[in-house]
Amino acid sequence: MSMPELAPLAPGVLAWLADEPAHGRTNAGVVVDEDGTTVVDTLTVASQWEPFAQAVEALGLPNPRMVLTSSHIEFCGGTSRFRLPGIYGSAQASAVLDQPANPEVFRRLFPELAPQLGDDLRTRPVTHVVNEPAHVSAAAVAVPMTGQMLQNLVVVVPGAEICFAGAMCSFGVTPAAYDGDPAAWADSLDRLVELAPIIVPGHGPIGGEEEVRDLQAYLRACVDAEGDVSRLGDGPWTEWTGRHWDVVNVERAAMLAQGDMTPPPTLLERVGLG
Repeated sequence: MSMPELAPLAPGVLAWLADEPAHGRTNAGVVVDEDGTTVVDTLTVASQWEPFAQAVEALGLPNPRMVLTSSHIEFCGGTSRFRLPGIYGSAQASAVLDQPANPEVFRRLFPELAPQLGDDLRTRPVTHVVNEPAHVSAAAVAVPMTGQMLQNLVVVVPGAEICFAGAMCSFGVTPAAYDGDPAAWADSLDRLVELAPIIVPGHGPIGGEEEVRDLQAYLRACVDAEGDVSRLGDGPWTEWTGRHWDVVNVERAAMLAQGDMTPPPTLLERVGLG
């Protein structure tokens, strides 16, 4: 297995891309400004965030800012490794990260990473809540979105025409909408494709509008299935990894259509709470 490295996408814009994209194996990003770096997401476990942090430190610049696209552990696991930056996140992410982490749930969600998800896992809280589009630096704009959670952020670098979509995009990997809203997520992607032509997803390879539209079609298919995963049908997602999330996504969409915002029973069973 090769070790990821910071890949330059444009002057001052770098991506950290997982070597084997999957849930628990996410991407991250770095935007360079005159005053230092903005880190976008911090990966899941130490074997991922430690080399990423070392690569950021090797740039030899201050790191005053971090933006979290989601409070799911895949995107915020390494926040404690980056001790100094202010942390920008949504109000929902702030509320979640004010609470203690639950490593036992994470171990059930990501069994292959369980040995690294110890009971001593700690994440840092959000220090700056972003409720509307805002420049977090001269080069980077944090834009609120909804879908993967009820409140997400993406980071746009207008000068490079690049969007770090983080949790809002999953290319070639089945998304997990267990506490999001597949219908709202699909609608939000219409806005996302207008932000930049180059999209760095949270899961999978760099893409653009075509990949976003494939994700959108999948999410709408989950809604149209009306709770019956056998009605999901075929599409670009037929070849995606992580298809075990289909049943959760379909169930979540059907429950929301009925006004039920409780966690899907199929998810609770998976994490040992059902």
